[in-house]
Order: sequence, then structure tokens, then C-alpha cells
Amino acid sequence: MPELKFKKALIEQSRVKANHSVLDFGMGTATLSLLLKKEVPDSFVTGVDVDDKILSIAKRKIEENKAVIVVDIYDGLKLPYENNSFDRVITSLVFHHLDKEQKLNSLKEIYRVLKPAGELHIADWGKASNGFMRLVFYGVQLFDGFRTTKDNINGLLPEYINKAGFKDIKTGKSFNTIFGTLTLYRGGKS
Repeated sequence: MPELKFKKALIEQSRVKANHSVLDFGMGTATLSLLLKKEVPDSFVTGVDVDDKILSIAKRKIEENKAVIVVDIYDGLKLPYENNSFDRVITSLVFHHLDKEQKLNSLKEIYRVLKPAGELHIADWGKASNGFMRLVFYGVQLFDGFRTTKDNINGLLPEYINKAGFKDIKTGKSFNTIFGTLTLYRGGKS
């Protein structure tokens, strides 16, 4: 999977600048956070995830890279931040793990913590670009579950982003991988 390629494209799409505060939603092992700090060293990056075991790996990687990234645990319901805290929220390969209700709740929470004129940038599985990509995505669905991935494969993420209150919603670049079509999305807060 062209992980570095699509993550760099996500960072490029997000147009993070020096002194921007950025939340990496579902940071996992901090790959995206570390890449962002490398690309924009003067940004303020915070990562959040629901899995404390994964976060321990993230913390180790951050220390090894001598990066300054805040790492927080999240209960899956309410983000542990004040309203209007971040200029950008970036997230990679998280939403296909969530059911519809979790997707909508997460998007509403992201909207809440974004500053006015802030932006959400998502990289996740999208509608298959062709029949072959749809076929290979069955592997992801078998592994991650049909219930949580069906919204992605049906192209519903932009609709959910809109329902959460975001404006100026755009579908960005797509990447065909051995597992399916990865798509970039963007939504802005008024």
C-alpha cells in the first residue's frame, strides 16, 4: 500500500502552516503525526486514539524521533479538548473502523474542537474507482467488517461530513491500492 504517498498527499491537502494547531484523530502509532512534524516542524501536533496499547507504541516512536507531539487517550465519545481548539484535524484510515453512529458522533466532535475556519482532512477507503478495486476491497471488508466499511464503499463519507455541520466539502485525490481505493476528503468549519 502506498502509505507514504497518500499520507504526504493528505498533509499537502491540509495546508498546515507554522504555528497551526493540528489534531491527528486516531493517531495509531504516530506515523502521520511524525510525518507532519517533519514537513511542518513549527506546527503544534496533538494525537488522540482510543487504544492505550497503540499509544504506548506512538509515544516510543515520538521519543525515538525526538519530536514534540502531545499524545492523549480518547473514550470514543467526547474528545478531551475545549471547543475551537485546532486549526486542522487530520485522520488516516480511521473512519472505516466506525459504524454510522460512531462516524457521525466523531465528525460532530471534530467539528466542535475545530476553530472557526478550521478544516478536517480525511484519508480513508472510498467508493471503488472500478470493478477490480471493488473486488479487492472485499478483503478489507472481511478483515474490518462489512457493517463499518459499507458506508465507505458506498461513498457516504461526504454526506456524513455534511451532516456534522461542515461546509465546502470536497473529495480530493484517490489512490488505487492492492486493497481498494483510498480517497482524500476535506470539510471546512464556518
